[in-house]
Amino acid sequence: MPNNLKVQLIFNDRIGIIFDIARLMSDQGLNIVSMEVEQKEGFAKISVEIEKEDNGVTSNSLFALFETLPGLESQSALRLLPQEKRQHWLRTIFDGMNEGVISVDAGGFINTINNVACKTLGVVYNNIIGHHISEISPKDSILQECIQKRIAVSRRKVNVTDTGRVAFYGSAKPINDSRGNFVGAVLLIKNLKEVKEMVDAISTPLEVTFDDFIGQSPAISNLITFAKKIADTGTIVSITGESGTGKELFAKAIHFESGRTGPFIPINCAALPEQLIESELFGYVDGAFTGARKKGKPGLFEAAEDGTIFLDEIGDMPPGPQAKILRVLQDGLVRRIGGFEEIPVNARVITATNKNLKEMVLEKRFREDLFYRINVLTIQMPPLKERLMDIPLIARDFLHQFNKKLAKAYQTISKEAMSRMYNHSWPGNVRELKNVIERASILSDSDEIHVDSILISHERAEHGEERVDQEKSEKSLQSLKERVGSYEATILLETLNKTQSIREAARSLSISHSALLKKIEKYHLKNGNKNNQWNKKRPVF
Repeated sequence: MPNNLKVQLIFNDRIGIIFDIARLMSDQGLNIVSMEVEQKEGFAKISVEIEKEDNGVTSNSLFALFETLPGLESQSALRLLPQEKRQHWLRTIFDGMNEGVISVDAGGFINTINNVACKTLGVVYNNIIGHHISEISPKDSILQECIQKRIAVSRRKVNVTDTGRVAFYGSAKPINDSRGNFVGAVLLIKNLKEVKEMVDAISTPLEVTFDDFIGQSPAISNLITFAKKIADTGTIVSITGESGTGKELFAKAIHFESGRTGPFIPINCAALPEQLIESELFGYVDGAFTGARKKGKPGLFEAAEDGTIFLDEIGDMPPGPQAKILRVLQDGLVRRIGGFEEIPVNARVITATNKNLKEMVLEKRFREDLFYRINVLTIQMPPLKERLMDIPLIARDFLHQFNKKLAKAYQTISKEAMSRMYNHSWPGNVRELKNVIERASILSDSDEIHVDSILISHERAEHGEERVDQEKSEKSLQSLKERVGSYEATILLETLNKTQSIREAARSLSISHSALLKKIEKYHLKNGNKNNQWNKKRPVF
């Protein structure tokens, strides 16, 4: 009742407090409606609700009564009991949900419903709590079917309310207590418009950002810093590097960072037949050639308006289309095949190749003017062999992905397996590493990936057949000293790439600076590139 008196009492904790309060109220003819006790750090915090009728009791007279109790430290009036506060907070969260929620007991009587469910079903909270679910939905009730069959029930439904027609997806599940006894059911309601938006969001390919690039090596971190700096300039970018280094992913990240609103359109110049390149890139008009669409077709440069067009493997583009590409880059205009109209385009161009275009220019296999036009800003993707310190990070990330894909428990990689990956030259780069980790995840049945599960590209493992592994065969002939030396070289490389200087690396390894210099010379270690990435000059053994 709203006129009841609510008081919070704090006592020095002792036995018999509750008994004393109950006896005192009984002696005064007062009824205790509710009482909560919380013990903490030697104190007892007791919240009491006293029924107030025509008994003449007031807050002051109640405080005077409680003052007679031994061990009372303080007392104060309450607006809400702790339980009421918790219920109010839960109700606020419940009504703030995007989904509608209704719960019923085992008999089908409603005990919970939130605002979204009330609006969807066109009911009022106070008028429906405690009523049977059949009063809301007499026919085809999802909750009633769930209660009767005691199984999960889901389907699409439409409800007509005073405010209009509402289409929703309902999903009901039975509720069991800790002993497995059926005690009721709960229904979740989702507006179909929101469901469609969710499906569209999931169906849309995820954007690639620079955060998706895993690695701490200077070779990749410096590259990302540079790419972020030039991303929003709109200038042509040329990405070079070996196959499998992630050139297209890097181009996508530049597109995302640029903030351009148009699409990212990748084109593999090596995969398009020469006779189709021009029609795909520049489009054509009605009647341009046999089989052309009646109304013509816009090219990919037009489709990439306000976005980015990615010309992958541009070194494989024939000479004819190269001239037209050059004109688009210079003038920002395209002319469809068979047409006369010059169409302005606003697409950022990023090119990529794993070939030496400079040599191709000298050999007259690539236009010199196009070469200089696309090499305004150049990004050289580092090969994996120059990013040795990134191998553990990348390998673990791939392993985690495949563990989820294969529904396996999370696996780790042994030191021996990691050492084997350090010692490989990785001609296929990150793409090859991904394949190696996928094979390892499939082949290994243990929680740890061991060295025998690390199969490099030229190796194979078949049921009942010993794997062909030349490197392993050679290593089996090594002496203990050679094996220890190989492992020591791996540790040195890892430490040198994690520290800023040789002196710092020596301190980390607890050896002298001169001792580390001798080991660097012994194992033929060197700075692999301008970013001071440590590597091997040649195989140690």
